[in-house]
Amino acid sequence: MEHLFNLFFRSIFVDNMIFAFFLGMCSFLAVSKNVKTSLGLGAAVTFVLVVTVPVDYLLQVHVLDPLGLGYLSFILFIAVIAGITQIVEMAVEKFSPSLYSALGIFLPLIAVNCAIMGASLFMQQRIHLDATNTQFIGSVWDSIAYAFGSGLGWLFSIVSLGAIREKMQFCNVPKPLQGIGITFITVGLMAMAMMCFSGIKF
Repeated sequence: MEHLFNLFFRSIFVDNMIFAFFLGMCSFLAVSKNVKTSLGLGAAVTFVLVVTVPVDYLLQVHVLDPLGLGYLSFILFIAVIAGITQIVEMAVEKFSPSLYSALGIFLPLIAVNCAIMGASLFMQQRIHLDATNTQFIGSVWDSIAYAFGSGLGWLFSIVSLGAIREKMQFCNVPKPLQGIGITFITVGLMAMAMMCFSGIKF
């Protein structure tokens, strides 16, 4: 249990998908203009992560590796992510049309969000055989904890930037830095602030 908590909190603060690996930056920068849309996309990305990473883990451990088909993992992971994203897109369109229209093209683009593929591949790196080459170290609970933590970390990042960008609308930003310029500077400062968590053992 302690291992799961460590993995969960580390994936939020230390191995943050945005501030540590800069994965998913396109939608992160484009959608984070206000808190509402940031929260909606962040929740959708978190849900897709929580579903796809454990599924990819189970496929890797119980299907691909036993059959010697590990080289197909990349293609299979993409198919799983695309399928889950399609379900999320249909659900958001049905239950929250306003959020669906606000997110626009970036909702279906979750399927190509490199943060989701990155989480699946990072989890794949944590799957390895023991010394006897007969049993996998790690469990599906590890993948769930890692996926949920990674999703919450991405959600925390985009909502934080959305809140800051809302406040910056009322600030006197120098004209050459207005728009994406000050956003890049803000993200860089946030990433530097998150570095204070590196080396901390939860």
